[in-house]
Amino acid sequence: MATLDLFGRSTSPLTSVADRIAALRTELQTHAHRYYVLDEPTLPDSEYDKLFKALQDLEGAHPELLTADSPTQRVGGKPLDQFASVRHKVPMLSIRTETDTEATGVQNFDTRVRKELGLTDTDSVVEYVGELKFDGLAMSLRYEHGVLVQAATRGDGEVGEDVTQNIRTIRQIPLRLPADAPDVMEVRGEVYIRRADFEALNEKQREKIAQGAKGEKTFVNPRNAAAGGVRQLDPAIAAQRRLSFFAYGVGDMTPVPQGGPFFDTHFQLLMTLKSWGFPVAAQTQIAQGAAELIAFHKNIGEQRDRLPYDIDGVVYKVNSLTLQKKLGFVTREPRWAVAHKYPAQEQLTIVLGIEVQVGRTGKLTPVAKLAPVFVGGVTVTNATLHNEDEARRKDVRVGDTVIVRRAGDVIPEVVSVLLDKRLPDAQLFSMPRVCPVCGSAAVREEGEADYRCTGGLFCAAQRKEAILHFAHRRAVEVDGLGDKLVEQLVDANVVRVLPDLYKLGLTALASLDRIAEKSANNLLEALEKSKQTTLPRFLFGLGIRHVGEATAKALARHFGKLDSVMAATVEQLLEVDDVGPIVAQSLRTFFDQPHNREVVEQLRACGVNWEEGERIAVAAKPLAGKTFVITGTLPTLSRDEAKDRVEAAGAKVAGSVSKKTDYVVAGAEAGSKLARAETLGVTVIDEAALLVLLASTVQ
Repeated sequence: MATLDLFGRSTSPLTSVADRIAALRTELQTHAHRYYVLDEPTLPDSEYDKLFKALQDLEGAHPELLTADSPTQRVGGKPLDQFASVRHKVPMLSIRTETDTEATGVQNFDTRVRKELGLTDTDSVVEYVGELKFDGLAMSLRYEHGVLVQAATRGDGEVGEDVTQNIRTIRQIPLRLPADAPDVMEVRGEVYIRRADFEALNEKQREKIAQGAKGEKTFVNPRNAAAGGVRQLDPAIAAQRRLSFFAYGVGDMTPVPQGGPFFDTHFQLLMTLKSWGFPVAAQTQIAQGAAELIAFHKNIGEQRDRLPYDIDGVVYKVNSLTLQKKLGFVTREPRWAVAHKYPAQEQLTIVLGIEVQVGRTGKLTPVAKLAPVFVGGVTVTNATLHNEDEARRKDVRVGDTVIVRRAGDVIPEVVSVLLDKRLPDAQLFSMPRVCPVCGSAAVREEGEADYRCTGGLFCAAQRKEAILHFAHRRAVEVDGLGDKLVEQLVDANVVRVLPDLYKLGLTALASLDRIAEKSANNLLEALEKSKQTTLPRFLFGLGIRHVGEATAKALARHFGKLDSVMAATVEQLLEVDDVGPIVAQSLRTFFDQPHNREVVEQLRACGVNWEEGERIAVAAKPLAGKTFVITGTLPTLSRDEAKDRVEAAGAKVAGSVSKKTDYVVAGAEAGSKLARAETLGVTVIDEAALLVLLASTVQ
């Protein structure tokens, strides 16, 4: 006889099939415990599915070895100790997974259904419903007399956890049903986290880690973040996860008074739930036979990356509830439904190297170079490690075998490392202290997770962003120099650094696509006009980190000359209004880079100029210390004009309303900022009142 490998394939003389089955059961139970109970998966779904299928095949070939405690006979998972147990009156069973990701997977299901129903090739097609297979946490919501009284997790299918208080924080879930709902109604569905909310959640976690918070970690994937949110003892923490919900079925339900069925079809059930206020995926549709299910599978597959949430497949269900009852169940699975998966979004691969990429704003990001792996329908060769802290927390090293994840448009990332496969000489990753593109110093400010290149005016990776910022209408202002033109100028290597803008001629511009002579002349005129600027505009246009318009104006007022700003020590910079330790250090670091100073001198040499003077003694401003927010359309002033007048009186202009806001200046169509001001009790004035206030401050 022959032994079997991990997936049940024959390799050498067999000692015991029972031993192999026992080993597979132990391994599956271990992974299920980590996935469902601990929310710390160590194996991609695709690998788990292979193990599960291997065990199913072995048990199918040796039915005498099938036992009730096998993972194939239960859903998996176990209630956590800190929650009350809930026994489901109608078990929350899982459905069969079709691992054939091609159209033949649909054919397999349709063939089985037709066979069970005794249909021949001449009989009409079976009507199905196509749904999305969400990657979240299954949930049962129990309503009694129209009121939500209990929410329970799937647990092991028979017994789950009472998480009612946490589920109440999900605003999509109705707390009360209409009067015509059954006296008892259990709505089944999926709790999940949208991709954008997941990314925002992990970004906050990375910030906490960078600030030295103890016990914090980033989340592996949206499914585990959702599961962790549902299982929080404090509902306030669950609310912070921004959980979402989709309904897809029912469990326990009392009959209608007349004694007949409340629904005739599954689709009717879903549309009724939708009419009661439950979210039902818009992509859900009726399909006539296998051909329309195949089209549905293809269509959803093409949409998958654009969906705002994760799915790992679609689900097909026989639409007629009468036929569902006739088809019944086999062991733990209904015969009338199947989950049809897409290519896995998590896979194993090897880290070939770790490189550092520099973004448009100077952010340095470590990127793992991977042995090519097919994940989520595409071949992946790079995966982000986010920052040095994250790379070290995950302890990713060259040569490591890792789990890589790709979901939608989100950049692929390394989820975790398989430490048992690590090479003995694997080296820790360290972020370089100089920019790999331009050689400028790479610094990490206190309280931040990211290193950034300080050569903003020189670094090739930041050229486009630096030029666009310099040309902004609130900076030096070069009219007509927008994204597309900057893209062409940089990609064609016509402009390498800012001073190259002022060396452009008609010949160089004419070499670019879709640049007419008139447009070229207009740009040259705008560049010539931009040479005459002001010191605050020039300082702002340099794109120094943390130096906005107000800070640039404060620096110009305080020092009077650019050379004085460039030579100022941190202590001298701290004497400026609106300049704190972080801004002062950012200014000093920027002007300490020889590349940046050289670009400034070249811009001057090209004719960029402004009026300078001695340090201005600034009298106390009447509105100093006040904070304004300007929103809506004002009758006579533009927002920029209003902002300039307010700042000239010594006040700050903020972009959002908070308790620290003193005045909100509201015009037409003010929107959410006005509403927030009213909620917080902030003083709201119109343009006329603003002008009166400003006039009253004139000495």
